[in-house]
Amino acid sequence: MKLRNLYISLAVLIIIIAAAFGIHALNGSSTKNSSETITIGSMGSDYDIWQHIAKSSQAKRLGLKIKVRQVSDGVQLNNATAENNIDVNAFQSYDYLAAYDHDHKGHSLIALGTTYLEPLGIYSNSYKKISDIPDGATIAIANNPANTSRGLLLLQAAGLIKLKNGFDTLGNTNDIISNPKHLKFREIDDTTGPRVLHSVDAVLISNTVALEGHLNVLKDSIFHEKINQSTRGNINVLATAYKNRNDQNYKKLVGLYHQKSIRKWVENKYNGTKVDVQKPVSYLR
Repeated sequence: MKLRNLYISLAVLIIIIAAAFGIHALNGSSTKNSSETITIGSMGSDYDIWQHIAKSSQAKRLGLKIKVRQVSDGVQLNNATAENNIDVNAFQSYDYLAAYDHDHKGHSLIALGTTYLEPLGIYSNSYKKISDIPDGATIAIANNPANTSRGLLLLQAAGLIKLKNGFDTLGNTNDIISNPKHLKFREIDDTTGPRVLHSVDAVLISNTVALEGHLNVLKDSIFHEKINQSTRGNINVLATAYKNRNDQNYKKLVGLYHQKSIRKWVENKYNGTKVDVQKPVSYLR
């Protein structure tokens, strides 16, 4: 009987110790998650925005510790995010993200939420309005798939070309079915737009790059995007690796970006050229 009681006592003691370790491990895990630093990868003006947000009282109130890393190449930044070297990135449009996922199987990323639309603009040192662009003019467009197709859609919206039905994010100049002004196209690295203004008749420049070249899309472009159904794929998003899609702290970043004082700072800093967009991700599809 005494031996039996000893076994029972030992069993109870083991259960108590195991439970204690379980509670400690759970608490330790919870503490780690709540104090975990989120690394956000970005570039250009977006890097500056997230540097500001990382230091903001709003981030502290949400319990978010944010570190911002600058990466100058979009594909490398997406690769780093897919490989969990960066938790979340903030630099790209939804269509850019879709094009990346299409071209990089096994490196799947997903949008957490929307941030803003940065209008793509058509700029020219030689002409003041679209109708002034002459026959045979040379137009510089980005040489990466997402921005090439976005630029062509903008040229179509401006009435300069017509694209085939079903034109999508992987479309290119081969999909032009009408080019009444016989425009010629010069593909460039989209970060060099401001530097080639003097050597072409017009150039399409993303707003991030335009800002770095001291250009304001609302004032300096001769035509630019407006928010509508045709530009919804151009809305910028926060993105993460697919397996992190349900991370609650990552999701908090979307609401943090749209807090009133943060939006006001962004609007003042960039003269309204980053147009705030609060839409569900389903709106972009």
